[in-house]
Amino acid sequence: MPASRKKRGMSHAQIMAVGFIIVIMSGALLLMLPVASKSGQVTHFMDALFTAVSAGCVTGLVVEDTFTHWTMFGQIVILCMIQVGGLGVITISALVYRIFGQRIGLNMRNMIQESTYAFQLGGIVKSLQRIFKRTFIIEGIGAALLSIRFIPMFGVGRGIWYGVFHSISAFCNAGFDLMGRFEQYSSLTRVYDDPLINFTIMGLILVGGLGFVVWDDIVNNRFRIKRYSLHSKVVLIMTVVLTAIGTILFLIFERDNLFAGMSPGQSFMSAMFAAVTPRTAGFNTTDLGGMTQAGKLLTCLLMFIGGNSGSTAGGIKTTTVIVMGAYILSNLTRSPGVHILKRRIGDENIKMASMVFGLNITLIISALLIISACQALPMDDLLLEVFSAMGTVGLSAGLTRALLPVSRIVLMLLMFAGRVGTVTFAVSFRGNRRQAYINYPEEKINVG
Repeated sequence: MPASRKKRGMSHAQIMAVGFIIVIMSGALLLMLPVASKSGQVTHFMDALFTAVSAGCVTGLVVEDTFTHWTMFGQIVILCMIQVGGLGVITISALVYRIFGQRIGLNMRNMIQESTYAFQLGGIVKSLQRIFKRTFIIEGIGAALLSIRFIPMFGVGRGIWYGVFHSISAFCNAGFDLMGRFEQYSSLTRVYDDPLINFTIMGLILVGGLGFVVWDDIVNNRFRIKRYSLHSKVVLIMTVVLTAIGTILFLIFERDNLFAGMSPGQSFMSAMFAAVTPRTAGFNTTDLGGMTQAGKLLTCLLMFIGGNSGSTAGGIKTTTVIVMGAYILSNLTRSPGVHILKRRIGDENIKMASMVFGLNITLIISALLIISACQALPMDDLLLEVFSAMGTVGLSAGLTRALLPVSRIVLMLLMFAGRVGTVTFAVSFRGNRRQAYINYPEEKINVG
């Protein structure tokens, strides 16, 4: 058999995909146990699977209210899946290897590099240790701050649990909450006017969405911005710009709607929260179902963009948007290359950005067509639901529970693709065979 056709083992993309599937199926089986539901009954497999996919893919879409339906055991299972999903199956596996004193081989190191988007293979294990250390420190600080408010509300034990749960959920950009204690599926609407909870949650979402590479730059270089990598500069600029523009637009769109009757401070905080949470956390402090059409469209756009590469967030990522924008601008101005902040962008980055953008659009349109063909739903709410699943956000206008089984399956596939990465998702279906590439004659085709 020629070497070009020789079958090899599983690719890194397939290993990552299978790893997430194992985590999801294990979580679904645990959630089906009678001890996981407050009714003491076995939860239907599809409901348990949907919850497991949403938790493992750090999305936050739910068919059962997290507080009302799940016991403490069920909530712990969900939280563990959120933590694994946020940090990544490969990074968690590497941690287990280290705990048991196993040597991390070259193949595992390569997969860690791919999953964390690290630029260098050297020192990847130490980098992984820093990621875990910083993650638990940040989540701990968030839990402590949230507990200050939750302990007076629920008591010491439950208040600390609420702090831990919401801190991890926010940092991992998951959007699961336990506020169904007051009203089912209400998210954080009851505390829309609480600055401590709002700004702590927003801070955790933004920090978790920066990405591990950016963390290193900030810690190592602090305020010496010129020493930051181009990636870190782009991520920080886009984070500030999207948050600022989103806040201003939400203030304009919802001033006479959701924010009517609020004080200026409450309106600003609610607008900022609405701008931050689609990046891609899934909490909400206002009723999304009552949002204006412009507000819903802006939310969909922010969910589509998402967070940053190598972070706990989903979406096509801010770096993809800036690369695509720079590529379009360079063609309009007939520049000799694609440049961002006086640095030239390589062809591989442009190809990857184009692939991510194209695949996400294709999956979103396909999902919309399939679900629309299966059941009649308001298009604005359906758009919000599909963009939310694809971007692993978790925001919903209440449509999730009304979906038919086939529609829920479509959303589960979107959540899975959004978490493992659309390119990884697509490549995982390809057989791991080396192909013989042929350069065919070139010919022009009219486009545009």
